[in-house]
Amino acid sequence: MDLFKNFEEFKMDVLKEVGNIGAGNAATALSRLLDKPIDMAVPKVQMLPFEAIAERVGGAEKVVLAVFFRVEGDTPGNLFFILSPEAAKKLLHRLAGIQVEDEDQFSEMEWSALSEIGNILAGSYISSLADFTSLAMTPTVPALALDMAGAILGYGLLQFGEMGDSALLIDTTFIEGQHEVEGQFFLIPDPESFAKIFAALGVPLQDD
Repeated sequence: MDLFKNFEEFKMDVLKEVGNIGAGNAATALSRLLDKPIDMAVPKVQMLPFEAIAERVGGAEKVVLAVFFRVEGDTPGNLFFILSPEAAKKLLHRLAGIQVEDEDQFSEMEWSALSEIGNILAGSYISSLADFTSLAMTPTVPALALDMAGAILGYGLLQFGEMGDSALLIDTTFIEGQHEVEGQFFLIPDPESFAKIFAALGVPLQDD
């Protein structure tokens, strides 16, 4: 096993640990909010190029629900929590106990609940990364959208200009009893932010 591969595996081990702690914090916060036991599976964490995000969630024309945040502070970037409309309805019904009235539309109550769940997820993962790195990171107030994946990612580009060319993907699975709901959490740091994050973790990117 060569030095570069060892270096890459070490970086991913660090990111997986951040994902594990973030998932644990999110499960605790959701359990308190909903007053019922909520678990989260050990997340699958990987790096992928920005252009692969839409394909990962079903293609640029796939309609998805996204909770979008801007990360402010020492390492600015963008956050997307993306799930299918079907998974969003299941999440609301199974976890939040909200009775789904319309399979094709979201009520104001459902929209608000999804925003709060996304807010908890973003806060948990970003807080974990901030604790690991001792960098200041704060997610903004969430924005929700139901649209094609390509349009949603394009919105982020229009709002904040150039995004970084790499994304951190954390596959997120909620567990309540025998029920599971899957979503995907993407952190897309601005072009210079990944280097700052890894340098703070003790793994500078000069070997990339």
